[in-house]
Amino acid sequence: MRSAIPGDAGEVPQPQGPLVGFTVGVTADRRRDELCALLERRGATVVAAPALRMVPLSDDALLYEATEAALAGGLDYVVATTGVGWRGWMSAAEGWGTGGRLVAACAEAVLVSRGSKAAGALRSCGLRETFAPESEALDDVLAWLLARGVRGRRIAVQEHGAPQPEFTAALRAAGAVVIEVPVYRWGPPEDPAAVRRLAEQTARREVHALPFTSAPAVEAFLAAAEACGRRAEVVDALRRDVLPVCIGPICARPLLVADVPCVWPERGRLGSLVRTLGRELAERCRHELDTPAGPLVLQGAAVLAGGRTLLLPPLPAAVLRALAERPGTVLSRSELLRRVWSGPPGQRPDEHAVEAAVARLRTALGPYAPVVRTVTKRGYRLAATP
Repeated sequence: MRSAIPGDAGEVPQPQGPLVGFTVGVTADRRRDELCALLERRGATVVAAPALRMVPLSDDALLYEATEAALAGGLDYVVATTGVGWRGWMSAAEGWGTGGRLVAACAEAVLVSRGSKAAGALRSCGLRETFAPESEALDDVLAWLLARGVRGRRIAVQEHGAPQPEFTAALRAAGAVVIEVPVYRWGPPEDPAAVRRLAEQTARREVHALPFTSAPAVEAFLAAAEACGRRAEVVDALRRDVLPVCIGPICARPLLVADVPCVWPERGRLGSLVRTLGRELAERCRHELDTPAGPLVLQGAAVLAGGRTLLLPPLPAAVLRALAERPGTVLSRSELLRRVWSGPPGQRPDEHAVEAAVARLRTALGPYAPVVRTVTKRGYRLAATP
C-alpha cells in the first residue's frame, strides 16, 4: 500500500518481499503507477511525489505547425529521441489526417534513433533507423550527424519533454535547417507540497532510495529541495545514506554534476531499474546478525526474526541501523546523535533525544530488546555478531 513514512511499530505475519522495510520515493510522472506497483509487489513502502507533470501537446498549435513545416519542404534526417514522444507525434498526425504523409516523409529520410525505445517506436510504424548509439546519448547522435555533413540539410528533431538548445544550435551552426517538434513538455507538478515533503524526508533519511526515470525529474527534485532550504542536506543524504538509482546515464547527469554517485542498470527498463535498486539496497542496507535472542535480519526499517516482520518507526530504525553497522562496538550518545539526526550540529537535539529513541527502539523490539545494551557512561552497543 502506498503511504507516508510509517510512524508506529507493528507486526505482520511474514516478510512480504525482498524490499520489505525499505521506503522508496518515486518522482516519476509518466509510468508512475507501473513503477510504484513493481516496488510494492516486492514489499517496499512507496512515497509517490511526481516532481514534474508531462503535458501532451497533441492539440497544440506548435506541434501542428512543426508537422506542417516538416511536410512542406521534405526531410533529409529525422531524429527520434523517445518512444512515447514518437508515438505521440504519429498519433497526433493521424488525428489531423496527415499520418500517412508524415510516415512517407520519414521513410524518405535518414532516420536516427537516440535509443532502443525510440527505435522500437520507429519500427512499429514500419520504419527503420539507420543509426542508434549504444550510449543513448544525444551527444553521440550529434557527432554522427556532423561527421556526415549537414549543411543545407533539413532535419526534424522530435523533442522529449524539454527543448534541446545545445543540440539544435550545433546543427544550425553547421548549416542545417532544423525543425523542432515539441510532442510534449514538462510542466510543474500537480502537488508541489508533496515534492517538498519528499525532499524533507530525504534530508532526514526517512527514505532509503530514490529511483529516477528522467534528468528533468532529477533537476526538479533538487530544485524543490532548494526551495525548501534543504538542498545541501538532500545532496549529502544522496551521497551517503539514500540510494539514488537512475534509469540510465543520461538521467544520472544532474546527479553526477552535483558530485552524487549513483547507479543504473545496463538496460533502461523499469524492471531492470527496480532489480538494480533491490540489489544495491541489499548490499548496502541489509545486516544479518547473530544475537543472544537468536538470529535477526535488519533491512531498512524492518527487523526479520523468528519468521516474523517487525516494522520500526524511522528514528528507532536509524539508531538500530547505526548500531548494526558496528555490532559489538560502543557508540556514544554524541556519535549516535551525529549519525542519526540530520542538520547542522547547532540545530540537532540534545543527547536526551538519543535516550528517548533507544527507549522506543527497545519497546518496539519486544523480546529482542536485550540486544541493545547500555554501557554505563559510555553509550550503547548491539550485542550481536555479523
